[in-house]
Amino acid sequence: MDFGIAGKKAIVLASSRGLGAGIAEALAKEGAHVLLCGRTEDRLAANCKVINDTTPGKADYTIADLAAEDFVEKLISAADEKLGGVDILVNNSGGPTPGTVAEMSPERLNRFFQSMVAPIITLTNALVPKMQEKGWGRIVTVASGGVVEPIPNLALSNTLRSALVGWNKTLSSEVAADGITANLLLPGRIHTDRIEELDHANAERSGKSLTDVRQASLATIPAGRLGRVEEFASVAAFLCSRQASYLTGSLIRCDGGATHAI
Repeated sequence: MDFGIAGKKAIVLASSRGLGAGIAEALAKEGAHVLLCGRTEDRLAANCKVINDTTPGKADYTIADLAAEDFVEKLISAADEKLGGVDILVNNSGGPTPGTVAEMSPERLNRFFQSMVAPIITLTNALVPKMQEKGWGRIVTVASGGVVEPIPNLALSNTLRSALVGWNKTLSSEVAADGITANLLLPGRIHTDRIEELDHANAERSGKSLTDVRQASLATIPAGRLGRVEEFASVAAFLCSRQASYLTGSLIRCDGGATHAI
């Protein structure tokens, strides 16, 4: 299926590795010109080389930290220079440290809000007007299955990513008539470095072996395995497609059936 986004200009946040890197590659495979961003230049450069060498699309990158005060200004400047506009925005961020509600100090809550919520909203607000002028835009925000079924020992993530649910639904209603869609994409356990980090933290907290932690996790997934990055990225690419023009304001789960909620 041709997604109809060849030549479209896309920003993918936190795309030096994991889900962000996978989404950037998936969009480039559809012919999009993608701007990757993150804090680690060697990874970004390597990802761009793969995309430019193996896909019909094109990739550039810029060094940008979501938690930095000048993040939005810096990224918009890079997008103007390297893309010449933005049609697609994929909001993505790293996750906070594990912990319980009792460990959610105001300082930690505010620190991660400034890297996981505030820059996403500010950047989106800055880019939407140009999308409205063109009458076309796609906004996909990667959140977590924890916004539907809270994940134990991820209190900060459950709390902060849930803030994006109400924001996205409100935004989608405000821009739908302008040809812009806005959706939340919720990963389950996709095989990334983040999952490895969480499994190690869980093993340390529970006193169980890493093998036991992983086996217990797989037992909760009806598909019986971890998801692959390319599977998740393909769903993100579809949400950015021409065909997904009537799909907006939604929470889309990509989790192998792991979420118990209907």
